[in-house]
Amino acid sequence: MTDVLIVGAGPTGLTLACDLARRGLAVRIVDKSPRYPRSSRSKGPNPRSLEVLEDLGVVDAVLAAGAPPLPMRKYRDGVPVAETDPYATSSPTPDAPYDRGRLIAQWRLEEILRDRLAEYGVRVETGTEVVGLTDDGASVTVALADGSTTGARFVVGCDGAHSRVRKLLGVPFDGETDEEQMMVCGDVEITPGVLDRGVWHQWFDEDGAVMLCPVPGTRTGWWFQAGPERDANGRPLAPSLDGFGRLFARHTRLPAGHLTEASLLSTYRVNVRMADRYRVGRTFLAGDAAHVHAIAGGLGMNTGIQDAFNLGWKLAQVLRGRADPGLLDTYEEERLPVAAWTLDLTSERLRETLAAIRKPGGGLDTAVTPSTSGLDRGYRWSSLARPGGHGGPRSGDRAPDAPCTEAATGAPTRLFRAFAGPHITLLGFGAGAERALGEATTTHGDAVRAFRLYGAEPPEPGAPTAGREALHDRQGHARAAYGIDRDTVVVVRPDNHVGLIADADDHDALRRYLDALDRPREPDSMRVADMVDGTRKG
Repeated sequence: MTDVLIVGAGPTGLTLACDLARRGLAVRIVDKSPRYPRSSRSKGPNPRSLEVLEDLGVVDAVLAAGAPPLPMRKYRDGVPVAETDPYATSSPTPDAPYDRGRLIAQWRLEEILRDRLAEYGVRVETGTEVVGLTDDGASVTVALADGSTTGARFVVGCDGAHSRVRKLLGVPFDGETDEEQMMVCGDVEITPGVLDRGVWHQWFDEDGAVMLCPVPGTRTGWWFQAGPERDANGRPLAPSLDGFGRLFARHTRLPAGHLTEASLLSTYRVNVRMADRYRVGRTFLAGDAAHVHAIAGGLGMNTGIQDAFNLGWKLAQVLRGRADPGLLDTYEEERLPVAAWTLDLTSERLRETLAAIRKPGGGLDTAVTPSTSGLDRGYRWSSLARPGGHGGPRSGDRAPDAPCTEAATGAPTRLFRAFAGPHITLLGFGAGAERALGEATTTHGDAVRAFRLYGAEPPEPGAPTAGREALHDRQGHARAAYGIDRDTVVVVRPDNHVGLIADADDHDALRRYLDALDRPREPDSMRVADMVDGTRKG
């Protein structure tokens, strides 16, 4: 029996599979499609998703395969009227290394995640369709379309807006579909040299619109979006290569023959829907299976990736017996409100964008706001959140990054490198944090990675360091990012959100919080572990 069966091998399912596999769990990921898709679909990860992908060890591959967001060139009557760059005034900061997302075809992002998953010995099982679920309270028996069955301790439906898993669970998917607001979409090939591939072209006219964005890593590939063709009665026509060519010629004033090929011919209707719960027994929903919304702001795939990152560590802790099963209830508690907020934000951005494109110079840049970066989303309402903080982030917030150096070698590093991996991170500021760090590493072993952060001063001679690592925060970026003005301990959850900010001498608060995330190791079992691996942690 597998630990977790993931249904759906898009970015959400693959992110979850990678996170669980690196924690040593038995994972299966299945998809009903007989082969891997080659469609571009989503335009890429936003800054918060890039942080997740960095933690999973794939961000360098994503950055290499993709491209930064492009300036947007707007046209009226075939003539350029404006060009804007939504990110012209933004730049990385010490606490946020990614100030913008990355353009990358979805098929290429999925390929990178599949390659990472294969490094853990797990491969997507294509052509495998789930048709039934039976939960006996201890595991889930899953019926497959070929007549076979398989068992899993937990199942996660990451199978999209038409989720079979959600339907089998009987979970309502309430909301609305706006039949009037629709567009046709696809991947197209355009004759090289006809259009500048250094910009995102947007033609807005009284009778419709065409938007063309170059697909990174291709010579002739473009994302195509347009208002649909309509018949004499105003009914939308089904998308086709000829139809795309006519729309292209009408708005660009270029010959239709330059659009030489079209794939992923699809019609998009604005759907705003959300599951009323994310868990039924031992089965969970994530990504589009749990929520869909307007495409303004590009948050669909990103919300799913962040669902998966929230759920993965919680499943792992419960499956290992390291946390109470009630920890799993915090997945819905934390992520469902984020989905509701996302539905509201994207609907509002869509309204603003539709109003903007009716005016000369208006375009899709209206959909880009600081909130679409994902960096301001946290869980302050969560039962995992605790009081505390000194003017910086609070419990539940995204944990900021900061540049620092390794005390032992002087090599430059960052807090994100300290966070990366399947562990809880402790940051100790000031000499008063030593005792708290030592107790935590002794009690929780390798579930915790503890760092003592020094300022300009060197580590104290003879300072205890067993089980801890030392970092220099010479420029004070870490202290500034976390609002530190006294001896303090910060707990960073495995999904890189702040768990607790406590005064260094508040040992009870730290002990209680860590025990909620990771049960204390039994002394006898720790001694056995020490004899096996020859080390003493803490």
